[in-house]
Amino acid sequence: MSFEITIPRLGWSMEEGTFAGWMKKDGDAVRRGDALFELEGEKALQEIEALDDGVLRILADAPQPGAVLKVGAVIGYLVADGESLPQVQSGSEVVSHAPATAKTPLTEEAKGVATGASPSVRRLARELSVDLSHIEGTGHRARISEDDVRAASSRRGDHHAHTHTSPLTTDIIATPRARRAAKRAEINLNTLQGTGRNGRIRERDVVHAAKTHAIGSTSSSGHRVVLSGRRKVIAERLAESHRLVVPVTLTSKVDATNLVSLRAQFKTTGESLIPAIHDIIAKLVAGCLKQERRLAGRWDGDAIVLPADDEIHIGLAVDTPEGLIVPVLRNVLNESLLSLAAESSRIIRKARDGRLSGADMQDAVFTITNLGSFGIEAFTPVINLPETAILGLGAIRKQAVVTSDDRIEVRSLMTLSLTFDHRAIDGAPAAKFLQSVVAATENPAARLLMAE
Repeated sequence: MSFEITIPRLGWSMEEGTFAGWMKKDGDAVRRGDALFELEGEKALQEIEALDDGVLRILADAPQPGAVLKVGAVIGYLVADGESLPQVQSGSEVVSHAPATAKTPLTEEAKGVATGASPSVRRLARELSVDLSHIEGTGHRARISEDDVRAASSRRGDHHAHTHTSPLTTDIIATPRARRAAKRAEINLNTLQGTGRNGRIRERDVVHAAKTHAIGSTSSSGHRVVLSGRRKVIAERLAESHRLVVPVTLTSKVDATNLVSLRAQFKTTGESLIPAIHDIIAKLVAGCLKQERRLAGRWDGDAIVLPADDEIHIGLAVDTPEGLIVPVLRNVLNESLLSLAAESSRIIRKARDGRLSGADMQDAVFTITNLGSFGIEAFTPVINLPETAILGLGAIRKQAVVTSDDRIEVRSLMTLSLTFDHRAIDGAPAAKFLQSVVAATENPAARLLMAE
């Protein structure tokens, strides 16, 4: 029995990915776990592994490197030795490897497949009594979308209620790509006159309107930069976080003198692997999250899922040439500090090389971001959905401090900035958690010994 090779969803908000090329050739024998192809997802280039054994059969119209494909698009098959390919759908088009039966009338389901429509679109077509075989798809690779079906229903229905010539109509006929482009460029579709069939607004109409707007609103020396690739994904995720989250940020000064001293002691050992400040704090934070798990919750619909002890995975925000990426340290509570330091060095290097795997970026319950190296003392970190909290580390600076017995000492101080989602967490438990992190950071050696 054949096994479909499809474009996987590599991130919780991923809708499409960029195909980077096959790692196997047509006809190669493949075993479960072998790398089949490379795919650029939300923030990194990843090797996609086979989920079954078989012989790789690459479709005749398989995507070329650089092609942008929807999640779920079929690009090939794994078949048994000697097995022929079935009638398959690549992306949105059907590729038949059997003689056509043109005289056989198509069922409604077959019409949907032949015209490149998903099950939900076919269901909508049945509800609206729309014949899919008469619709020209405007989606990716001419795939029929829900908008296409609704537009066909509108044209067939009450025409005086749905005119396509008025740019102010509330029933906007626009392709999905045009709607996404309009959202990104903040263009009101009501103000556009479509150049597509029956007045449909196309992506090119939106792009033209955006360019016209840019010319009218910027000087001749200005340069308009259209977001794309990873920067576009980062922008969309930040906007989603801004739209959904109710963020509150708490800041607290911490005496990091003992923290700095502990790291200096590691340096005197002569070992090549020295834990970074964020490694030590990640280990300390994991212990605090065990006591206050609400700060380690992840949204799942309208529920918050709290992690088990071996599920306290902490993300590290890493600055790369292509934008911010968050690889994940796994099972931080139960790993030794040196093991965490080795793993963080590995994943940070992979992040900056753009070679993170899907597993390297999944399942974080809390994120740490560090702007101290840029001299920033305090800031407002943005929560990495579906997480509910993030901790920002500021610069460590030597300052004069008045001690409890009124002496003046020079101490190393650092500001911690905790942003939490007020929908899931109240201020009191968040403040209590931050107090715990401050106490642990001021006495790191003792806390680490207790954790062993």
